[in-house]
Amino acid sequence: MASKSTTQSGFELSSLFDNAASQFRNLNTREPGQWPTLPKLAAWLAVAAAVVAIAWFAILSASTDELEGVRQREPNLKDQYRNRLAQAVNLNELRKQKLQVQEYVTQLEKQLPGKAEMDALLSDINQAGIGRGLQFELFRPGQVQVKDYYAELPIAIRVTGRYHDVGAFAADVANLSRIVTLKNLAIAPVSARDTTATGLLSMEAMAHTYRYLDANEVAEQRRVAAAAAKPGQAAK
Repeated sequence: MASKSTTQSGFELSSLFDNAASQFRNLNTREPGQWPTLPKLAAWLAVAAAVVAIAWFAILSASTDELEGVRQREPNLKDQYRNRLAQAVNLNELRKQKLQVQEYVTQLEKQLPGKAEMDALLSDINQAGIGRGLQFELFRPGQVQVKDYYAELPIAIRVTGRYHDVGAFAADVANLSRIVTLKNLAIAPVSARDTTATGLLSMEAMAHTYRYLDANEVAEQRRVAAAAAKPGQAAK
């Protein structure tokens, strides 16, 4: 009895396999809609598996690229963290240094005369030479050169006098309350036409003094800079 039941079960299982296999025979690939149920189900499962695999690899590839990008940014981020940590630790000291720099800049700005004070500054330079007994042979202010936030005035000077007086004059100019620099100094003995000129020196130099720009000049400089920054503005 048991042998008969086993034989019957094996026969039914074999019949099922044969039936399933028969559904995959002679399939028309141009008409998948007419396929039997089992091939349709198998095709759907294959397509679904392919889509899932492609999506998985696409997501995995994107995640890998993102991970690699983050790894490359990690050293820079660590450096930024260290720098900002150092700044945070020294924040009070940095604020003190900032205040010191601002005070220094303010002091320098106070040494820059305004446009109305330039004549007085030129007179101070002249008086510094006369006070040392020097003879001015040349005192010629040049063309004002306007910079971003200040204007520079070159002055060609040539004085004659004794060695110590010339040196004292240069020191007096350097110690003026306003900023004046001496450049391109050239010192040579004066050709003596008579005995009174013996021991005299001639000093030629280019003095540079500076003044701050007034509000209108600053606005004009910003307007010119903004116009230069626009493409095609220079061609107009």
